[in-house]
Amino acid sequence: MLNSIPVRFIGLALLLTAAAGCSKDKPIYEHENFDDSGTFSRNYPVTDTASCEAARRALLSQGYIITSNDPKLVSGHKSFQQTGETHLEISFNVVCADDGSAGHHATVFANALQDRYALKKTNNSASLGVGVLGSVSMPIGSSDDSMVKVASETVSSQKFYERFFTLVELFLPADAKKAAHITEKPKTDLGVPEAKPAPAPLAPAPAAEPAPAPAAEPAAAPTPAPAEATPASSEPVAPPAEAAPITPAPVTEPAPATETITPPANPTDIPPPSEPIPAMPASGQ
Repeated sequence: MLNSIPVRFIGLALLLTAAAGCSKDKPIYEHENFDDSGTFSRNYPVTDTASCEAARRALLSQGYIITSNDPKLVSGHKSFQQTGETHLEISFNVVCADDGSAGHHATVFANALQDRYALKKTNNSASLGVGVLGSVSMPIGSSDDSMVKVASETVSSQKFYERFFTLVELFLPADAKKAAHITEKPKTDLGVPEAKPAPAPLAPAPAAEPAPAPAAEPAAAPTPAPAEATPASSEPVAPPAEAAPITPAPVTEPAPATETITPPANPTDIPPPSEPIPAMPASGQ
């Protein structure tokens, strides 16, 4: 009885190991169930052209670069730089198809592909031989840096596509959303900036009412002006005397200043010279 228990455990372990090995070696396409989970498609109560236009606007609002001009096909991509040596790019593809109903409704199919790139360095070496000096080789090396695709995978996150289709509903025509009873979500929850309302013009301040004037006192009765006495006889009025003409005053020039010369004193009053005056030489000598 005791020996049978370890045997059972060993058998169970071998069975689990075999099952794990079979699941590991199972091809990847065996995991495709092709069930309609609604992850990659949505139905909209508008035409296929209007649905693709809403999808195009949704991708443009999130920074995707649109690379297709087909009204029923939208293709775009967006780049992400994770680190200095890794690069990520998401390629988005949207196809709009009419469902064939009388209301011309459309089904939108969307899928995103994620490509990962890494920086690869390639070393190139070469040798240079010189015949004059003999067999002398000089190594020459160089390196080239390039981004190489290292992984590619289809995005299968249900939340990722749910956010995308909700954003597409935001860009559908307003009358179609009203007819289909689609409630709009706030734009701020979807990452779309909300338009600010224009400021209302300032209303003019009401003018202050003038204060009522005090009641005026009854005006006194005007007194009659005294009547002017009429002259007994009219006399002629003499004209005013003419004013005498104004003559300019003569301008008097200042008299020139005279210099007073004082005559010399009497020559007799001059004292005699203290030294003898030499005689003048004769002209013959």
